[in-house]
Amino acid sequence: MANLVSNFVGIRSPNPFWLASAPPTDKEYNVVRAFRAGWGGVVWKTLGEDPPVVNVSSRYGAFSYNGTRVAGFNNIELITDRPLDINLQEIKSVKRQFPDRAVVVSLMVPCEEESWKRILAQVEDTGADGIELNFGCPHGMSERGMGSAVGQVPEYVEMVTRWCKQHSRMPVIVKLTPNITNILGPARAAKRGGADAVSLINTIQSIMSVDLDVMAPTPVVDGKGTHGGYCGPAVKPIAMRMVADIARDPECQGMAISGIGGISNWRDAAEFISLGASTVQVCTAAMHHGFRIVEEMADGLSNWMDGKGFGDVKAFTGMAIPNYVHWEDLNLNYKIVAKIDQDTCIKCGLCHIACEDTSHQSIAALRIDGGRRYEVIEEECVGCNLCMHVCPVEDCITMERLDDGSSYMTWKEHSNNPMRREAAE
Repeated sequence: MANLVSNFVGIRSPNPFWLASAPPTDKEYNVVRAFRAGWGGVVWKTLGEDPPVVNVSSRYGAFSYNGTRVAGFNNIELITDRPLDINLQEIKSVKRQFPDRAVVVSLMVPCEEESWKRILAQVEDTGADGIELNFGCPHGMSERGMGSAVGQVPEYVEMVTRWCKQHSRMPVIVKLTPNITNILGPARAAKRGGADAVSLINTIQSIMSVDLDVMAPTPVVDGKGTHGGYCGPAVKPIAMRMVADIARDPECQGMAISGIGGISNWRDAAEFISLGASTVQVCTAAMHHGFRIVEEMADGLSNWMDGKGFGDVKAFTGMAIPNYVHWEDLNLNYKIVAKIDQDTCIKCGLCHIACEDTSHQSIAALRIDGGRRYEVIEEECVGCNLCMHVCPVEDCITMERLDDGSSYMTWKEHSNNPMRREAAE
C-alpha cells in the first residue's frame, strides 16, 4: 500500500492533507475532531496581536452554478477574533495530544520587527511545528497594512521573512497572495529571505454577487457590502498555474510548496502534487462537506498511487513540471481531430451548435433516414476540443491524432516567426 507519510521541510504528518486556516482551526475542540477524522495537519487560523479583531456577522457568500452548490466561495472574515493567549494555550494542548500531526500556526502582525519577534517567541513556546506568514488576506487586514498589502511588495516579503528566520527556529512558510501580476516576484523574495516553503494561493479579491433588491454586494451587512476573498473549486485552475510557475522557476529551486486552492478530492490533490506541491491544504471543501472528507481523499490518493506504482508521495511530486512549457515550446505539427461515436451520440446537436456558431464550422448536421446525424468534417477541424467539452455524454466525442509524431516544430522554428531560429543553428 502506498505510503502517504509527509515530511515537509522537517514537519512530519501521516498524510499530506492539511486543514487550512479556517474558522474551525482556531478552537481546540474542532482541531481535535479534525485530527480524529484523519487530517495529517492543520494550519491554525491566523493569529494577531491583542486586542483581537472584530468580525462582522454576515461574512460568507457562495456561487452556485447549474445545480452545483458552492462552486465558488467568498468570505469577508478576518483573522481570529479570539484572544491571543487562549489560542496559544490551545495550540500547546493540541500538539501534546497529537504529537504525530503537523500543527502550523498562521501569523499576521504589523510590519514591524519587534511585533514579529514578540509573537514568534510566544508561538515557539507552544511546541508548534512551524509558522505560516499570512501575506495573502485581501480584505480588511490589507487596509491596515498587513496581509496582501505585504504580499504584493516583494521587498516587504523578503524583509519580514528574514526577520522570522532570524528570530525563530521553526520552519517558515510564506503564504502568497494571487492578487498580483506575477507570482514569481514575491516567491523569489521569500526565497531570498530564507523561507523554507511557500503556500499558495490565498483568496482572490472578488465581489460574489449583487443583491438587486438592496443594491449592495453580497454578503450584505446592514444594507452594504464589500469585496472579499474568493476560493473553492472555481479557483483551482488559477492556483495550479501559480504553483507550477514557482515549481519550474530556477530561482525558486529548493523551496518547498504547499498547494492551496479548490482542492476537493484526491484527484485535485494528485494534480497539485504532480505540479510540485508536497502537501495540500483544504478549507472550502471541509466547510462544505465536513471533516470526514479527508477519508476519501487519503484512500483515493493511496489507491491511485498503488495503481500507478508510486510508493510514496515524493515519487510523483513535480512529475508534470517538465511537461509544463511555454506556448512557444509546443509542437505546431501536432494534429488532432474530433471523432463522434455514433452509437453513444444522443443527437442533441450541442457539438454542431458550438462549432457552427463559435468555432470552425467543422461539424455537419445531416438528415439520414429521417433522423439527425452529426459528422466531423476533418479537413475543416482544427482539433480545438470545444465539441468534446460541450458534449453531455462522456467519451462520445474523442480527439484522435492524425500526424505520425515524427516531426516536431515549435514557434521558435516556424517560418511565420520573424525571429525564428534557423534549423542549422
